[in-house]
Amino acid sequence: MTRLLLCSIRVTVTRPEPARVRIGVVDKSKRLPQLRKRARVTRAGRGLMLVGALAKEWGTDHLPWDKRVWAELHGEQRR
Repeated sequence: MTRLLLCSIRVTVTRPEPARVRIGVVDKSKRLPQLRKRARVTRAGRGLMLVGALAKEWGTDHLPWDKRVWAELHGEQRR
């Protein structure tokens, strides 16, 4: 049986430098994300594996009311 969970999230995209993009996702859960080993039988739990493969760095910020999971993508700076 699949259980549907409804939640509210906020997505932010900032550009701290010309060749760097930071993407953040804020939700109300206090539970920290966990990097899981790849499971063959499930489709869930692969988000951080994908983030780790694509991002230069990532982390979690504890906020007073929720948490933010963020990732930074670095590219080449155009002239």
